[in-house]
Amino acid sequence: MSQFNYIDLFGFSAAFLTTIAFIPQLYKTWQTKSADDVSLVMLILFITGLFCWIIYGLKINSIPILVANIITFIFNFSILILKLTYRNNNQ
Repeated sequence: MSQFNYIDLFGFSAAFLTTIAFIPQLYKTWQTKSADDVSLVMLILFITGLFCWIIYGLKINSIPILVANIITFIFNFSILILKLTYRNNNQ
């Protein structure tokens, strides 16, 4: 494993900030039991992009890319599941 360097600090900072950015949406969706304002197409495209970032992170052995995108994938996949669940419950 390579030694930690200051460039990685920027990577981890970016990973942290872009990952926690989805927590308010996930919380609001869960609390209100509604995801009507969240685009299904956007979620699917974003989750697909995150999957590609995860593959890329694996190939280049980048911990910041992997950590950020795996956690963000989990958050967004959870929002997708809630959106589908609440949509089916409201019909």
